[in-house]
Amino acid sequence: MAKSRKPTLAHKEQNRTKRLGQYRRHEVTDEQWEFLRPLIPVHVAKTGRKPSDPRVMLNGIMWVLRTGAPWRDLPERLGPWQTIYDHFRTWRNSGVYDRILKALHIRLDQNGQIDWDLWCVDGSNVRAARAAAGADKKVSNATKTSPKTTHWAVRAADSQASSTWLLTARACR
Repeated sequence: MAKSRKPTLAHKEQNRTKRLGQYRRHEVTDEQWEFLRPLIPVHVAKTGRKPSDPRVMLNGIMWVLRTGAPWRDLPERLGPWQTIYDHFRTWRNSGVYDRILKALHIRLDQNGQIDWDLWCVDGSNVRAARAAAGADKKVSNATKTSPKTTHWAVRAADSQASSTWLLTARACR
């Protein structure tokens, strides 16, 4: 006689959500899931257990990304945070998110909902040195500088005068 398995909190919540047709703010709708399902690989459990539901895993990943909370703060209804993080890492390393982004680009372009001239995502930042904000440079007095070389290099490069160059030029006078 086969043992009956006790449903986990994640499965209970998923069944309740499906039954009531309700979605939480951070969860993927049925329409979104139908679009994403073919792009997400099926995870094969290595321990003999049933594999984790990829939709629940995606909902957990979306919860973390949208709230900015640490992985350990995932609600229990989504399952163990380690499992969800493992899916996140595996999908990132295998290029799943790149495939999803490409498919979304194609879909939005076909529907005329994307303007390629205006669409961009920029997550870069540039750290400025303390001296850029007016603080003293931590340069040893033994370090020799040559203002003449600076003027020569700017002229040779046919460069426009910049604020840094002007400060150097004034200091040399």
